[in-house]
Amino acid sequence: MNDHAPIQPPTAPERAFDLVMFDLDGTLIETAPEIADATNDTLTQFGLAPVTQQQVNDWIGHGTQTLLVQALAASRQTSQAAVRQADDFAAISAAFVVHYGQRCGTRSHLYPQVREVLHTLKAQGVKLAVVTNKEDRYTQVVLDAHRLAPLFDRVISGDTLPTKKPDPAGIAACLTQFGVDRARALFVGDSSIDVATARNAGVAVWALPYGYNMGQPIEACQPDRLIADFSALLTA
Repeated sequence: MNDHAPIQPPTAPERAFDLVMFDLDGTLIETAPEIADATNDTLTQFGLAPVTQQQVNDWIGHGTQTLLVQALAASRQTSQAAVRQADDFAAISAAFVVHYGQRCGTRSHLYPQVREVLHTLKAQGVKLAVVTNKEDRYTQVVLDAHRLAPLFDRVISGDTLPTKKPDPAGIAACLTQFGVDRARALFVGDSSIDVATARNAGVAVWALPYGYNMGQPIEACQPDRLIADFSALLTA
Protein backbone atom coordinates (compact mmCIF):
# COMPACT_ATOMS: atom_id res chain seq x y z
CA MET A 1 0.00 0.00 0.00
CA ASN A 2 1.34 3.40 -0.92
CA ASP A 3 1.07 5.64 2.11
CA HIS A 4 1.91 8.62 -0.05
CA ALA A 5 -0.81 8.18 -2.67
CA PRO A 6 -2.48 11.51 -3.48
CA ILE A 7 -5.80 12.17 -1.86
CA GLN A 8 -8.52 12.24 -4.46
CA PRO A 9 -10.72 15.35 -4.24
CA PRO A 10 -14.37 14.66 -3.59
CA THR A 11 -16.45 14.27 -6.71
CA ALA A 12 -18.43 17.40 -7.50
CA PRO A 13 -22.16 16.82 -7.10
CA GLU A 14 -24.01 16.35 -10.35
CA ARG A 15 -25.87 19.49 -11.30
CA ALA A 16 -29.64 19.23 -11.06
CA PHE A 17 -30.39 21.16 -14.27
CA ASP A 18 -28.69 21.66 -17.62
CA LEU A 19 -30.79 24.69 -18.55
CA VAL A 20 -32.17 27.39 -16.26
CA MET A 21 -34.50 30.04 -17.69
CA PHE A 22 -35.47 33.23 -15.91
CA ASP A 23 -38.14 35.86 -16.04
CA LEU A 24 -36.70 39.39 -15.98
CA ASP A 25 -38.80 42.01 -14.15
CA GLY A 26 -39.32 41.04 -10.52
CA THR A 27 -37.05 38.00 -10.82
CA LEU A 28 -33.59 39.10 -11.90
CA ILE A 29 -34.03 42.84 -11.61
CA GLU A 30 -36.24 45.25 -9.68
CA THR A 31 -37.50 47.49 -12.50
CA ALA A 32 -40.81 48.81 -11.20
CA PRO A 33 -39.61 52.28 -10.05
CA GLU A 34 -38.32 53.29 -13.48
CA ILE A 35 -41.36 51.81 -15.23
CA ALA A 36 -43.53 53.98 -13.00
CA ASP A 37 -41.35 57.00 -13.78
CA ALA A 38 -41.73 56.48 -17.53
CA THR A 39 -45.46 55.87 -17.23
CA ASN A 40 -46.03 59.05 -15.26
CA ASP A 41 -43.71 61.05 -17.53
CA THR A 42 -46.02 60.03 -20.37
CA LEU A 43 -49.25 60.71 -18.53
CA THR A 44 -48.01 64.12 -17.43
CA GLN A 45 -47.01 65.02 -21.00
CA PHE A 46 -50.62 64.47 -22.09
CA GLY A 47 -52.17 66.23 -19.10
CA LEU A 48 -53.39 63.04 -17.44
CA ALA A 49 -53.42 62.10 -13.77
CA PRO A 50 -50.43 60.04 -12.57
CA VAL A 51 -50.72 56.50 -11.25
CA THR A 52 -49.16 55.07 -8.11
CA GLN A 53 -46.14 52.85 -7.75
CA GLN A 54 -48.33 50.09 -6.33
CA GLN A 55 -50.61 50.22 -9.36
CA VAL A 56 -47.61 49.84 -11.65
CA ASN A 57 -46.29 46.93 -9.56
CA ASP A 58 -49.63 45.17 -9.94
CA TRP A 59 -49.71 45.71 -13.71
CA ILE A 60 -46.23 44.34 -14.46
CA GLY A 61 -46.14 40.98 -16.20
CA HIS A 62 -47.78 41.28 -19.60
CA GLY A 63 -45.28 43.67 -21.22
CA THR A 64 -44.92 47.44 -21.08
CA GLN A 65 -47.42 48.14 -23.88
CA THR A 66 -50.19 46.40 -21.94
CA LEU A 67 -49.09 48.19 -18.77
CA LEU A 68 -49.41 51.55 -20.54
CA VAL A 69 -52.95 50.65 -21.63
CA GLN A 70 -53.84 49.78 -18.04
CA ALA A 71 -52.37 53.05 -16.79
CA LEU A 72 -54.30 55.08 -19.36
CA ALA A 73 -57.51 53.27 -18.51
CA ALA A 74 -57.00 54.02 -14.81
CA SER A 75 -56.06 57.65 -15.40
CA ARG A 76 -58.97 58.29 -17.75
CA GLN A 77 -61.35 56.05 -15.81
CA THR A 78 -62.32 54.17 -18.93
CA SER A 79 -61.92 50.69 -20.40
CA GLN A 80 -58.77 49.25 -21.92
CA ALA A 81 -60.65 48.73 -25.18
CA ALA A 82 -61.54 52.42 -25.26
CA VAL A 83 -57.90 53.33 -24.66
CA ARG A 84 -56.71 51.21 -27.58
CA GLN A 85 -59.33 52.75 -29.89
CA ALA A 86 -58.63 56.36 -28.87
CA ASP A 87 -57.33 58.72 -31.56
CA ASP A 88 -54.33 59.71 -29.45
CA PHE A 89 -53.23 56.20 -28.45
CA ALA A 90 -50.54 55.96 -31.13
CA ALA A 91 -49.05 59.30 -30.09
CA ILE A 92 -49.12 58.37 -26.40
CA SER A 93 -47.51 55.00 -27.15
CA ALA A 94 -44.76 56.71 -29.13
CA ALA A 95 -44.15 59.14 -26.27
CA PHE A 96 -43.91 56.25 -23.81
CA VAL A 97 -41.24 54.60 -25.96
CA VAL A 98 -39.17 57.77 -25.66
CA HIS A 99 -39.70 58.19 -21.93
CA TYR A 100 -39.01 54.57 -21.08
CA GLY A 101 -35.94 54.58 -23.28
CA GLN A 102 -34.67 57.52 -21.19
CA ARG A 103 -35.62 55.95 -17.85
CA CYS A 104 -34.62 52.35 -18.59
CA GLY A 105 -31.75 51.30 -16.34
CA THR A 106 -31.84 54.47 -14.20
CA ARG A 107 -33.59 53.21 -11.05
CA SER A 108 -33.50 49.44 -11.46
CA HIS A 109 -31.23 47.14 -9.47
CA LEU A 110 -30.35 43.48 -9.25
CA TYR A 111 -31.95 41.39 -6.56
CA PRO A 112 -29.59 39.86 -3.95
CA GLN A 113 -27.07 37.26 -5.17
CA VAL A 114 -28.28 37.34 -8.77
CA ARG A 115 -24.93 38.14 -10.36
CA GLU A 116 -22.94 35.75 -8.18
CA VAL A 117 -25.31 32.83 -8.76
CA LEU A 118 -25.46 33.40 -12.51
CA HIS A 119 -21.66 33.41 -12.70
CA THR A 120 -21.50 30.18 -10.68
CA LEU A 121 -24.11 28.41 -12.79
CA LYS A 122 -22.39 29.48 -15.99
CA ALA A 123 -19.04 28.21 -14.68
CA GLN A 124 -20.72 24.85 -14.00
CA GLY A 125 -21.74 24.65 -17.65
CA VAL A 126 -25.43 25.33 -17.12
CA LYS A 127 -27.11 27.03 -20.08
CA LEU A 128 -28.83 30.27 -19.02
CA ALA A 129 -31.70 32.07 -20.72
CA VAL A 130 -34.12 34.94 -20.17
CA VAL A 131 -37.75 34.49 -21.21
CA THR A 132 -39.66 37.71 -20.60
CA ASN A 133 -42.76 39.49 -21.88
CA LYS A 134 -40.84 42.77 -21.92
CA GLU A 135 -40.28 44.13 -25.42
CA ASP A 136 -36.78 43.40 -26.76
CA ARG A 137 -35.63 47.02 -27.04
CA TYR A 138 -36.17 47.44 -23.28
CA THR A 139 -34.94 43.98 -22.33
CA GLN A 140 -31.57 44.65 -23.93
CA VAL A 141 -31.20 48.09 -22.34
CA VAL A 142 -31.90 46.72 -18.86
CA LEU A 143 -29.59 43.73 -19.27
CA ASP A 144 -26.82 45.95 -20.62
CA ALA A 145 -27.28 48.52 -17.85
CA HIS A 146 -26.59 45.83 -15.27
CA ARG A 147 -23.91 44.01 -17.31
CA LEU A 148 -25.90 40.77 -17.40
CA ALA A 149 -26.20 40.25 -21.16
CA PRO A 150 -22.91 38.28 -21.55
CA LEU A 151 -24.09 35.73 -18.98
CA PHE A 152 -27.06 34.53 -21.02
CA ASP A 153 -26.94 32.05 -23.88
CA ARG A 154 -30.39 33.09 -25.18
CA VAL A 155 -32.73 36.03 -24.57
CA ILE A 156 -36.36 35.74 -25.64
CA SER A 157 -38.44 38.89 -25.24
CA GLY A 158 -42.15 39.50 -25.58
CA ASP A 159 -41.83 40.37 -29.26
CA THR A 160 -39.15 37.82 -30.24
CA LEU A 161 -41.69 35.13 -31.17
CA PRO A 162 -45.29 35.36 -32.47
CA THR A 163 -46.58 34.53 -28.96
CA LYS A 164 -45.44 35.37 -25.45
CA LYS A 165 -45.89 33.93 -21.96
CA PRO A 166 -47.90 32.03 -20.79
CA ASP A 167 -47.56 30.40 -24.21
CA PRO A 168 -44.68 27.91 -23.82
CA ALA A 169 -43.03 28.81 -27.15
CA GLY A 170 -40.15 30.67 -25.50
CA ILE A 171 -39.27 27.76 -23.25
CA ALA A 172 -39.70 25.30 -26.12
CA ALA A 173 -37.30 27.35 -28.25
CA CYS A 174 -34.64 27.17 -25.52
CA LEU A 175 -35.10 23.43 -25.04
CA THR A 176 -34.69 22.89 -28.77
CA GLN A 177 -31.71 25.20 -29.18
CA PHE A 178 -29.73 23.58 -26.37
CA GLY A 179 -30.97 20.02 -26.86
CA VAL A 180 -32.09 19.77 -23.25
CA ASP A 181 -34.77 17.37 -22.03
CA ARG A 182 -37.68 18.93 -20.14
CA ALA A 183 -36.71 16.98 -17.03
CA ARG A 184 -33.32 18.74 -17.00
CA ALA A 185 -34.73 22.26 -17.35
CA LEU A 186 -35.95 24.78 -14.78
CA PHE A 187 -37.88 28.03 -15.07
CA VAL A 188 -37.50 30.68 -12.33
CA GLY A 189 -40.03 33.49 -12.02
CA ASP A 190 -42.13 35.61 -9.73
CA SER A 191 -45.68 35.46 -11.11
CA SER A 192 -48.64 33.28 -12.00
CA ILE A 193 -47.74 33.93 -15.66
CA ASP A 194 -44.34 32.34 -15.10
CA VAL A 195 -45.79 29.33 -13.30
CA ALA A 196 -48.39 28.84 -16.04
CA THR A 197 -45.72 29.13 -18.75
CA ALA A 198 -43.57 26.46 -17.14
CA ARG A 199 -46.57 24.19 -16.60
CA ASN A 200 -47.58 24.62 -20.25
CA ALA A 201 -44.05 23.70 -21.31
CA GLY A 202 -43.78 20.73 -18.96
CA VAL A 203 -40.74 21.97 -17.02
CA ALA A 204 -40.12 22.51 -13.32
CA VAL A 205 -40.81 25.98 -11.95
CA TRP A 206 -39.42 27.69 -8.87
CA ALA A 207 -40.85 31.00 -7.69
CA LEU A 208 -39.48 33.97 -5.78
CA PRO A 209 -41.70 35.85 -3.31
CA TYR A 210 -40.27 39.35 -3.79
CA GLY A 211 -41.54 40.09 -7.30
CA TYR A 212 -44.81 41.55 -8.49
CA ASN A 213 -47.38 38.84 -9.41
CA MET A 214 -50.12 41.42 -9.89
CA GLY A 215 -50.56 41.91 -6.15
CA GLN A 216 -51.28 38.26 -5.36
CA PRO A 217 -49.22 35.90 -3.15
CA ILE A 218 -47.05 33.68 -5.33
CA GLU A 219 -47.73 30.68 -3.08
CA ALA A 220 -51.27 30.52 -4.48
CA CYS A 221 -49.83 29.59 -7.89
CA GLN A 222 -48.36 26.40 -6.42
CA PRO A 223 -44.89 26.44 -7.95
CA ASP A 224 -42.79 23.31 -7.54
CA ARG A 225 -40.67 25.18 -5.05
CA LEU A 226 -40.79 28.58 -3.38
CA ILE A 227 -37.29 29.96 -2.84
CA ALA A 228 -36.30 32.92 -0.70
CA ASP A 229 -33.53 34.13 -3.03
CA PHE A 230 -31.15 33.04 -5.77
CA SER A 231 -28.80 31.15 -3.44
CA ALA A 232 -31.23 28.22 -3.49
CA LEU A 233 -30.28 27.59 -7.12
CA LEU A 234 -26.86 26.43 -5.94
CA THR A 235 -28.25 23.85 -3.53
CA ALA A 236 -30.73 22.18 -5.87
